[in-house]
Amino acid sequence: MTELKEFLEKNIEEGFQRILISNARKREGASKLQVRPVLLKGQLWYQVTRTEGTKEIHKNYGKEELISCLCTEMEENFRQLQLESVKVRGTVLVSKKGRMSIKTKVQNVQGKSREEFAPMLSHNRTKRYLLQEGVPVPWLVDLGVMSQDGKVKHSRYDKFKQLNRFLEFIQDILPKLPKDREIRIIDFGCGKSYLTFAMYYYLKVLNHYDIQVTGLDLKKDVIEHCSRLAEKYGYDKLEFLQGDIASYEGTDQVDMVVTLHACDTATDYALAKAVKWNASVILSVPCCQHELNRQVENEMLAPILEYGILKERFAALLTDGLRAQMLTTAGYDTQILEFIDMEHTPKNLLIRAVKNPQRKQDLQQQKAWKECVQAFHVQPSLEKLLFETDKEGCR
Repeated sequence: MTELKEFLEKNIEEGFQRILISNARKREGASKLQVRPVLLKGQLWYQVTRTEGTKEIHKNYGKEELISCLCTEMEENFRQLQLESVKVRGTVLVSKKGRMSIKTKVQNVQGKSREEFAPMLSHNRTKRYLLQEGVPVPWLVDLGVMSQDGKVKHSRYDKFKQLNRFLEFIQDILPKLPKDREIRIIDFGCGKSYLTFAMYYYLKVLNHYDIQVTGLDLKKDVIEHCSRLAEKYGYDKLEFLQGDIASYEGTDQVDMVVTLHACDTATDYALAKAVKWNASVILSVPCCQHELNRQVENEMLAPILEYGILKERFAALLTDGLRAQMLTTAGYDTQILEFIDMEHTPKNLLIRAVKNPQRKQDLQQQKAWKECVQAFHVQPSLEKLLFETDKEGCR
């Protein structure tokens, strides 16, 4: 760890901004660490935020103590470290055999003043969102999230955080989308279209991606309102259509499918459409998982399922777990992630599926979730849509 210690000693200095440590070696314990400089009573400290499940634990260190802590973490618990400072960006990777590699890239800081980096030292600094506070965004103003001067309204701050969290998921998957042609995106059940506008604004306006975005919803008045807003802002590659997810046949190629809070089996139809189109990315926040709640039975769990609220929550977890497993069988690398904090809404899980052309059929994986289906005596719609070829579906 001598090389790592020297790297940290050299770069944790004036202009240091943050460190992110990830790729945990073990399932138990912390999943990631974040380090940032803070000023406490005029003295410089380094705050380490340790993420364990849904909890974040904060602790402040001096420089030498911090370096010792980070070296231990990289030796025992993690495989990746990223450091950002005014002067350099560095990446530390540890192979499964314990071999460490360190790469650095010098930053161009000509013309930048020290004051530009001062906010990094604020103990209670404003979080750096992809959609920035204090910068007016027309559709956020019209949708009631921001005031005219760009200030986020207190009653809408949770929505603002939700939008930014969703854009972080999109930022993560950008390398998986095509770069040599127009990117086709569909938002099923778009509703008032906060996320639809956010996607378009972030990808097209801020980052100049070549995209075509379609929002689909059953409510005529909502679609008409969103269409007027898109026209008002000159968003010519953003359209809103009235229609049902299950019967939508408006295209035969989609790169990314988004579905936020599509109710009950509407989520299944959206996922099945995405698989049919061979979509590169699927982002789904399910809602109202009633289907399996009506079906689920299990002799061993019968005493627990007797309680309505527990049965409802168990059925929701069973539904989304099986959906994720089925997407894996269909050739996707699938994760279930926390969308926003549970304190804001219980509907806080996001299914993120990224197409993996190298993924081979895993009969054991498929057998396992099929046994789970049988054990709880359920018939998920997504299974019928994807895997029962004798019925109308996607395969």
